[in-house]
Amino acid sequence: MNRRHLLLSAAAIGVALAAPLSHAQDAPIRLVVPYAPGGPLDVTARALAERVRDTLGVVVVDNKAGAGGNIGADLIAKSAPDGHTIGIAATATHAVNPWLYNRMPYDAAKDFAGITQMVRVPNVLVVNAARAEQLKINTLQDLIAYAKANPAKLNYGSGGNGSAGHLAGEMFKQKAGIFALHIPYRGASPAQLALLAGEVDFNIDNLAAAAPNIKSGKLKALAVTSLEASPMLPGVPPLSQTFKGFAIDTWWGLVAPAGTPKPVIAKLNKAFTEALKAPETKTRFSALMAEPVATTPEQFDAFMAAERAKYQQVVKASGAKVD
Repeated sequence: MNRRHLLLSAAAIGVALAAPLSHAQDAPIRLVVPYAPGGPLDVTARALAERVRDTLGVVVVDNKAGAGGNIGADLIAKSAPDGHTIGIAATATHAVNPWLYNRMPYDAAKDFAGITQMVRVPNVLVVNAARAEQLKINTLQDLIAYAKANPAKLNYGSGGNGSAGHLAGEMFKQKAGIFALHIPYRGASPAQLALLAGEVDFNIDNLAAAAPNIKSGKLKALAVTSLEASPMLPGVPPLSQTFKGFAIDTWWGLVAPAGTPKPVIAKLNKAFTEALKAPETKTRFSALMAEPVATTPEQFDAFMAAERAKYQQVVKASGAKVD
């Protein structure tokens, strides 16, 4: 009887572990995007949801925007850890916001289990082309030299205090030893319009947003903020070429609530990384200037931890805070 009970117990444990995995396959999976529909995160999430139908079944994208992404991220964190609900972790929600907001509804370090990184998008330092011609600024070195020779004459715009553009701008100023007045706008689009209108001298913007105006000649790209040059912007050097180790990309990936069983995480990882490696995915993402990045769950967890550590210093140096 003891042996029989032991076998029955082992079988029960096996069923318990397998249940969430099979249920996640049979029932729709909810993929929470903590931003509004139509943006790059939403578009890439929907593209992957389509590609994993054959292996995971229906994946329903659920947009929960607000509070800089914190509302959607909190929903993921507080969902049952059974594979029914997964979501997007982004630079803001999992690296910047923990240091930017005085109060957080979730713990970015403890409340999530990484599935895989999805995407990396370089940011780019751009200047108004007409202004650059007027000031004879053709390279990053020209911009730095002008700033040093003309203290307090340059300014730069961003999508707001604590935004990626603001933090990248402060990091650039610190590394270059220059001053430029930060002018925050209510979003990245108004900041770009201000740059195009000549209200500000330079921005560090998302490559996907800046690319059309770079191609049209309205903006001049001086450097990308990725560690290496971007194949999507040939001929434009990385800031790391001038300042060793400088890297401040935009990224996002997939996470589940902490405590989700490892077999469930493994199945999700396999399905989504295969989708990310598909040639069709690379082609589709390239229209957004986004590079697919497939990782193991452990690699994504380690990456997010490193990004949190990096942004802790960057946010502190910027002085940005949100009550």
